Amino acid sequence: MQPIVQISLDLTTVDEAVETADVALRAGVDWLEAGTPLIIAEGMHGVRALRECFTDTPIVADLKTMDGGWLEAQLMAEAGATHVVVMAQAHDETIKCVVQAGKDFGVGVMGDNLACTDMVEGAKRLADLGCDFIVHHIGYDERRGIAARGQRMPSPLDQLREVVEAVDVPVQAVGGLSIEQAVQSPEYGAPLVVLGAPLTIDADAFKTADGDIESSLRLICEKVHAYGDVAVGGAA
Repeated sequence: MQPIVQISLDLTTVDEAVETADVALRAGVDWLEAGTPLIIAEGMHGVRALRECFTDTPIVADLKTMDGGWLEAQLMAEAGATHVVVMAQAHDETIKCVVQAGKDFGVGVMGDNLACTDMVEGAKRLADLGCDFIVHHIGYDERRGIAARGQRMPSPLDQLREVVEAVDVPVQAVGGLSIEQAVQSPEYGAPLVVLGAPLTIDADAFKTADGDIESSLRLICEKVHAYGDVAVGGAA
């Protein structure tokens, strides 16, 4: 699989999300993510606005679905999302409902292992239940809380190889990655590279970060796309 660069639009207004998305696509980003803050603030309207502005670009709706899976997926698919996100902490039936909605509406289902006691097993369960992609995710609050106690902040790279080897679908690593770490994701067997806080979004204010974002994104995209094919399917 050729590497894909996805930008997480963890913003709270449609205008800023569209502006940032436009910059990202000019720089070579492949997929847009309507981040959870944007969905909370704007709901379907945020996804619909992205679809109206960027008619041919894949859009991930980061719903973090925990219940009502089929309906939530339906709403976002009808708004223009091409992918939706369900949590490993959800009940099996919820995950199955989202997977079924993915089939019914032609959207990809991304399973997120955030806060699983066993991150590898959480990823494997999601794949076994039919998710098309795995999001290996160390959460924002978790990272900040651990760092505030003076402990080493966990990284999704810590177990990324194990997650990749445990599943037979593409994996992405999410959660506090530096630019260098994000670019390294394909080396771990994870072809979906996600850019967001703190790379392109101010993690404290949930607004577009200062600096020359377009140049930084272009450099990242060039490096990731130059990696070449990434083998998918580590599970036996």
